[in-house]
Amino acid sequence: MTPKIQKLKIDLENCYGIRKLEHTFDFSEKNVVSIYAPNGTMKTSFAKTLDDYSKSINSTDEVFKGRATKTVINDQNDTAIPAENIFVIKPYIQNYKSEKITTLLVNKDLKENYEASLKLIEEEKLAFFSKLKQLSGLTGRGNLIEQEFLKAFDQDNFFDLLLNLENQINTTDEHPFSNIIYSKIFEDKILTFLNTKQFKKDITEYIERYDTLIQSSKFLQKGFNHYNVSDIQKNLKSNGFFKANHSLNLHNNTDKKSQTINNEDDLQTIISQEINTVLNDDTIKTKFDEIEKKLTTAQLREFRDYLLDNKNILPELSNIAQFSKEIWISYLVEQKSLFNSLLKQYKISKTAIEEVIKKAKDEETEWLDVISIFNDRFTVPFTLEIQNQDDVILKSEAPNIKFVFNDVNQNEKIDIDNENLLKVLSQGESRALYLLNIIFEIRARKKSNIETIFIIDDIADSFDYKNKYAIVEYISEISETAIFSQIVLTHNFDFFRTIQSRVIGGTSQRKNSFIAQKHIDQIKLTSGGNKTTTNPFELWRTKLSDPIVLVATIPFIRNLVEYREGKSSNNYMKLTSLLHIKSDTASITVSDIQTIYKDTINEVDLSSYPQDKKILDIIFEVSEILYGLQNDDSLNLENKISLSIGIRLKAETLMWSKITDKSPIKGSQTGTLFNKFKGEHKGSPTESANIKLCELVNLMTPENIHLNSFMYEPILDMSNDHLKELYGKIRHI
Repeated sequence: MTPKIQKLKIDLENCYGIRKLEHTFDFSEKNVVSIYAPNGTMKTSFAKTLDDYSKSINSTDEVFKGRATKTVINDQNDTAIPAENIFVIKPYIQNYKSEKITTLLVNKDLKENYEASLKLIEEEKLAFFSKLKQLSGLTGRGNLIEQEFLKAFDQDNFFDLLLNLENQINTTDEHPFSNIIYSKIFEDKILTFLNTKQFKKDITEYIERYDTLIQSSKFLQKGFNHYNVSDIQKNLKSNGFFKANHSLNLHNNTDKKSQTINNEDDLQTIISQEINTVLNDDTIKTKFDEIEKKLTTAQLREFRDYLLDNKNILPELSNIAQFSKEIWISYLVEQKSLFNSLLKQYKISKTAIEEVIKKAKDEETEWLDVISIFNDRFTVPFTLEIQNQDDVILKSEAPNIKFVFNDVNQNEKIDIDNENLLKVLSQGESRALYLLNIIFEIRARKKSNIETIFIIDDIADSFDYKNKYAIVEYISEISETAIFSQIVLTHNFDFFRTIQSRVIGGTSQRKNSFIAQKHIDQIKLTSGGNKTTTNPFELWRTKLSDPIVLVATIPFIRNLVEYREGKSSNNYMKLTSLLHIKSDTASITVSDIQTIYKDTINEVDLSSYPQDKKILDIIFEVSEILYGLQNDDSLNLENKISLSIGIRLKAETLMWSKITDKSPIKGSQTGTLFNKFKGEHKGSPTESANIKLCELVNLMTPENIHLNSFMYEPILDMSNDHLKELYGKIRHI
């Protein structure tokens, strides 16, 4: 896809200290621009202005507030670039979280359908529980009523429970306990009393007498008690049974005769007589009084009052768990219409929800790919895992990333939540975590096909050297996406040069590299792509007896030879053979380089070394010494240069052994050699790890072992541990 934005035309005035800046960035040949801006020039002001633009905020001059501000940000056709197409990556924002993270988990259209379906279910559920609250008296906040409902049936899924009850509710018409207020009974102190040994004894005696009276009743029987006959009375009345001149025959269990009932009053009289006969029995009353006397606390006395008005529920208290279910079922039967309406909506919406879940699982790899990028490339003391991917979709929760710390020595793992993570991380590690959210944002924009110009504000300054080169690698990957362009701002000259050579590359370095210069009335961006020559360091000439120093001076001496004799000289070629694996690398001795050294610098003494000692052996011996140093976090430049040389030579040895084309390489050997190696083994599962390792070597070492890189940002800033880790991975391959 060819991006629509080929050029970015900037015309700024009085924006956060920028008096005037007018420039056109051309992305038509290369979609990356690098700007070296010394501190105080324009970098932060430029990024802040573009950030305002991306959020549709008017920029200002915070000092001279009365000055008119001009912010023109157009494309090649002088058309204003949409705000959404600009995204600023600041050096560090502690609590930044990409708002687009969830787009990596589910298709946008499906998610909208899911949310619409969920909303319909929630509306029905709200109406359903609103009625149940009225019936049950459970009016507490939150989902108390749902919890009580689930607890009664020992279930944990609301809709699964409704589906299980569906047949029972729709084949039942009786709801004898729908008038019972659940909260009057099912309270902790009351339930504790009901489960006492004495109460169970009393209630057993009560029920035995109750059952005897029912069995001797004229019209009641076990299984057809006063609840059932009361329900029949209500149904007959509500359906106009007697008004339609129908009659009812009741079988008298005592004399075995039938009694015809022609109206509601006669039926009510018979029902009342039968119930009174049972509940006013002397033994029943005595048992009830005994139970009542034990209800002594205020809460239990309130329960006693409720029992006095509802004596008919006393037999049900012998099995309180079953009674709880019966009450809820009575509510549902009475509210059958709401029950069925909720289930119907759930079934309709369930298909849409399942489609979203399936789609989300199919797209899981994209989410995990972002996590994999972070885990593989950045040096932090933890790994990342996704803890709640289903909840992100089903419950619209924010993605919960789990941070797993692994103590290899103690064989112990521990998880730390995001809230406490920043307390235990170093500044560099915290900033690496910030970059994770930036990766999410970038990946989400790629998935949504949002053409974007990224303004990257000194992101290198936000990280230590352990992670800086992983950033370079990722910036390079972003440049491979056609719809993305980047403007990388930095005050770090070494990072500026690295972006030039490793990301922009080729002839585009000159066109797409700029140095910001601050003038009285404006900021000018001048070409920064020309390769400049820096003065070499005058170090170590008196310490050449130290093999570490000797190895570190090889690129230094080579640079001096280059200046004096040129790249085609034998001396230059011989020293180059110690920085790259050439045909003569293994044969070069101390005697060979002593002549070169004496011709280049004064007072050279290499007599402490055997003259026939191979320099390659010295380099690898030094590398092993440096690799073996414990707790070494010194700032010795010679250590880091020497180890870097060893790393690259090991990498080149590996790559030469793996390729079939052994023809000599002119120019930038490591990069060309790597491309050959990668090209021959692309897609090979056996060499993928070696390719990744050599790619890292290729990114790290070239800029660090040529002296013209040290003038601005020396290798001193790089961690010894990071170099040793890299050497450790490649030393025995």
